[in-house]
Amino acid sequence: MTYPLALILGLVQGVAEFLPISSSGHLTLLQYFFGMEQADTLFNILLHFATLLAVCVVYFQDILEMIVEFFRMIGDMFRRGGRMGNPPEARRLILLLIVGTLPLFAVMLIKDRVEALGSYPPFVSCALLVTGVILFSSDRMGGGRKNGRNITLGDALLVGVAQGFATIPGLSRSGTTISAGMALGFDRRFAVRFSFLLSLPAVLGATLLEVLDAAQAGQGISQELLPKYLLGMAAAGVVGYFSIRLLDLLAARGKFGAFCYYCWAAGLISLAAYFAGFSFVPAV
Repeated sequence: MTYPLALILGLVQGVAEFLPISSSGHLTLLQYFFGMEQADTLFNILLHFATLLAVCVVYFQDILEMIVEFFRMIGDMFRRGGRMGNPPEARRLILLLIVGTLPLFAVMLIKDRVEALGSYPPFVSCALLVTGVILFSSDRMGGGRKNGRNITLGDALLVGVAQGFATIPGLSRSGTTISAGMALGFDRRFAVRFSFLLSLPAVLGATLLEVLDAAQAGQGISQELLPKYLLGMAAAGVVGYFSIRLLDLLAARGKFGAFCYYCWAAGLISLAAYFAGFSFVPAV
C-alpha cells in the first residue's frame, strides 16, 4: 500500500460512510480496480474506527446525556420512588437504540455469506443502483414530525431491520436507515440523528468482531504500514466529521435524495469498467 492509496481510501471512507453512497461498496470497488486482490482487513477496521470517532464528536452531547441517563435509570431501579411518568428523551433513546440494534444479531448468523457478496464487484455495483432507487424515493417520503419523544419501539425496530439489510455490500447504511426513518414519518433531521446514533453500537460491534478475527489470523500492524494507516485514519475522521454536518444540512433542506444520481452513475460506470477489464494497475 502506498501513501496516496492510503489517503484516497481514507477520504473515500470519510465521505462514503456518512453520505448515502455506501462506504463498503466504494472500498470494495476501489481495492479491486487498484489491484488489491485481498483487501487489507485491518486497514478497513481502522478506517471504520476513525469514522466512529467522528460520530462521537458530532453527537458528543447526545452520547453524554445517554450515559448520564443510563446511570440515573439504574439508580431509579434500586431506589423507591424513582422517576415516574414520561422519561426524558435521552433515556428513551437508550431503549430505542437497543431495540434498533437487535436485528443485527440475526445478521451475525449469516455474517460470512453477507461479506462474501463483497468479493464480486458486479454485485456491489448493482447494490449501488438499488441504493440510488432508495434515495430517489426518500425525499418523497420526508416531512414527518416524529422525534425522540414520540417514535415507538416498532419504529426503531423497523429502522434496525433496514440497517440489517444495509450490511449487504453496496447498500448504504446511512441512506437505507435515514430513508426508512423518513418513510416512518421521522422529522428529517431526527432521521439523520437517529441513524448515526444507531450506527455507534453497530460499527463498534462490527469493529470488535473484525479485530478478533484479525487477531486470530495473526494480522498485526507492521512498522512500515503504521504511518500509512494513520494517514488514512486522519483523512477518514476529519472528512467524516464534515460529511455528517453536510448530510444533516442537506436532509433538512429536502435534498437528501439527490445522491441517487451519483449512486446510479457509480454503479453503471463500475459495471462497465469491470466487464471491460479496466484496472488502475498497469499490465506487466
